[in-house]
Amino acid sequence: MNKRILTSCLLGLTLAVGGCASNLTGDTYSRSEARAPQTVRMGTVESVRLVQIEGTRTNIGTGAGAVVGGVAGSSVGGGRGSIVTGVLGAVAGGMAGAAAEEGLTRNQGIEITVREDSGQTRAYVQEVDKNVSFAPGERVRILTVNGVSRVSK
Repeated sequence: MNKRILTSCLLGLTLAVGGCASNLTGDTYSRSEARAPQTVRMGTVESVRLVQIEGTRTNIGTGAGAVVGGVAGSSVGGGRGSIVTGVLGAVAGGMAGAAAEEGLTRNQGIEITVREDSGQTRAYVQEVDKNVSFAPGERVRILTVNGVSRVSK
């Protein structure tokens, strides 16, 4: 019975964390950005470097981890011992769940430094899109909608 509960909790954690993932590439728009007017600026790529985009940190990973850890811990020992191990398991599980959520939702990013035609130089960070690459000297468009900018070809 406890294995079923543990398996169900782990599956729930995986689905919950996966549902939190968002796409931050240059060609992905949120629903609120679709059909909104955009400001378009042109520029030339100065440099490109890979960066890490940290994962999300919500209470979902912590809560799911605490449930899994509490269930797993309470199955150890009996009486007061199972209560103590249940509490310790919940604390450890919560910490592990938070770390797992952040790790699972972490993305490879790219920082693109662009010298805009206006003369300003700005850096933009977005998720790596394996179908699009940027190189120094290349002409690009900077699209801004609702305060969110992205670099596109």
